[in-house]
Amino acid sequence: MSVDQLTGADVHADRAYVVGMLFAFCPAQVVHTVARLGVADALAGGARTTSQLAVALDVHEPSLKRLLRGATQIGLVKETEPDVYVLTNAGEVLREGVPGSVRNLALTFGGEPTWKSWGRMADSVRTGRSGIELEYDRKPFEWLAEHPEAEAHFNGAMAETTETQNPAVVAACDLSATTTLVDVGGGNGTLIASLLAANPHVTGILYDLPMGLAESAPVLAPVVDRCRAVPGDFFESVPAGHDTYVLKSVLHDWDDESAVRILRSCARAMRPDSELLIIEQVMPSGVTDFADEPFVVMSDLNMMVCTTGKERTREEFAALLAEAGMHLDSITRCEFPISVSVLRATPV
Repeated sequence: MSVDQLTGADVHADRAYVVGMLFAFCPAQVVHTVARLGVADALAGGARTTSQLAVALDVHEPSLKRLLRGATQIGLVKETEPDVYVLTNAGEVLREGVPGSVRNLALTFGGEPTWKSWGRMADSVRTGRSGIELEYDRKPFEWLAEHPEAEAHFNGAMAETTETQNPAVVAACDLSATTTLVDVGGGNGTLIASLLAANPHVTGILYDLPMGLAESAPVLAPVVDRCRAVPGDFFESVPAGHDTYVLKSVLHDWDDESAVRILRSCARAMRPDSELLIIEQVMPSGVTDFADEPFVVMSDLNMMVCTTGKERTREEFAALLAEAGMHLDSITRCEFPISVSVLRATPV
């Protein structure tokens, strides 16, 4: 149907659809603010009035009341009687440290540097540079290193995501022939702790920058007899001579040149019979497949504005691996609804 054949009802529906997307920033910021101000944690003990919450949180009571109305509308809190609020099940996951928490995700994606970087998307498209570089004149991880609180939220967000994905990822990783494993860029150890718990015959090394390892001790405590944290830079080297190497959600943060450097570090460390397991989203090769993987498309845009990286197709992963001296052997899609896959590679 051509534009001039559209009816008034068609135009109204299309306009409402686009306007709805334009205002999608509103609930995102309500979620962020509920997490940032600690509203969810303040309601953990049960129902409270706006006045009680305002005192506990040290905020402006009339403005808090307006925020609570917004949080009620999107299902984070419920007004049980006039001006008395409780958390809903959805609001519970904005609490700190609870199972399934997304508090750090909310703080990361609704705050700096992510929020401002998305506002520079047009400039990223014009220049090919990340929004963080354009907004702050810093490389993404340089900016994080200069802002410890934001870096802690980012690391926490990655751990929250990994914790949610772990059961499906662990099930997709066959470690039956593995005795030693290195989690490269493994952060606080959420993934390696789960892999070792599911595979008691395996010992492991958690390898990351010192800041990435800062919160690893309590996470590794259940497997501390079989795992040690080793600080280092995966651009320079990786612990050598082990059976299996794991890279989870690392390569998509980096441009192709940097990704090849990381892969070459792994390749130099690997024995001829070692394997590399890359755990990432895989971008569909054709536009018609995007409906099956909607999140990966938006994640790719997030990589564009927030990092120098990208989500990659099977063919792009294979090309990077070939340049680093490895071959892509297989791809195992994790159980739905987890959107990542396990790509197995071996030295050529």
